[in-house]
Amino acid sequence: MMVLVLIVALLMVLFAPYIRKYSAGRTCMSMARLDGKTVLITGANTGIGKETALDLAIRGDGHIQGHILIVIHGVWSLFLVSFPCLLTFIITQILPAMACRDVEKEVDHLHILINNAGVMMCPYVKTNDGFEMQLGVNHLGHFLLTYLLIGLLKRSAPARIVVVSSLAHNVGWIRFHDLLSQGSYNSGLAYCQSKLANVLFARELARRLKGSSVTVNSVHPGLVRSELVRHSTIMSLLFSLFSLFLKSARDGAQTSIYCAVAEELHSLTGKHFSDCAPASVAPQGRNEETARKLWDASSELLGIVWDH
Repeated sequence: MMVLVLIVALLMVLFAPYIRKYSAGRTCMSMARLDGKTVLITGANTGIGKETALDLAIRGDGHIQGHILIVIHGVWSLFLVSFPCLLTFIITQILPAMACRDVEKEVDHLHILINNAGVMMCPYVKTNDGFEMQLGVNHLGHFLLTYLLIGLLKRSAPARIVVVSSLAHNVGWIRFHDLLSQGSYNSGLAYCQSKLANVLFARELARRLKGSSVTVNSVHPGLVRSELVRHSTIMSLLFSLFSLFLKSARDGAQTSIYCAVAEELHSLTGKHFSDCAPASVAPQGRNEETARKLWDASSELLGIVWDH
């Protein structure tokens, strides 16, 4: 048995370059420039968000064009990066509405919004607003941020919204009877619910924005080696054991980048992507009634009314 294990381990090491090439998936081949464009990315301090920001920032003669806005969910920190300066200002511990007011003070256009920030399988804890953390950060935070910025996006059209979801949406369902997991909590199921909510939000928002020249698409970045699994000992162990089969953060960012810049997607909306190509969505992610019901429930929880 030990000999077999050693043989398998040796083969994995020998074929590691080929395994990595296969697991990396497709690379965004678009050479689109973003001269003068303004991009806002949530959760861009690490992982695929950071790699997405780095890629978008250097599009144009090797220099950073326009602005890259970085919002870190959870504490709602806002970083406005305007190169060649490194940081023009840093604001911490602020509310979403305050963050958006500061965005509008600094820039008069917003061309790309990438709702990327997320948490995964964390212990039961609530956001400052009293929401279960995974639904609060992964879905409700982005729902509110988009609501607050939608006017700016429309005025900047053509504009794009990219919502980072996950393959996990396939095994998720929206627990309308206990949306905030107050009755019972399972970290894995709560994560899957939040990722399904991402898909439903993107599809419903795309429907509502039809004809506005603001497109909305969701993406599955793939299985990525990142800090996202830090709250789960089991997932951390599995990701360590099978690291050769996982994408790097740079590889995982490619589909977000593709949906943000690819010229051929300028009018495509309401779709789901993986590996820089259209991907299937689970039946529960295509249910229009569920999408509308979740939209209404989210608006009620946040105390907002979409009149855009």
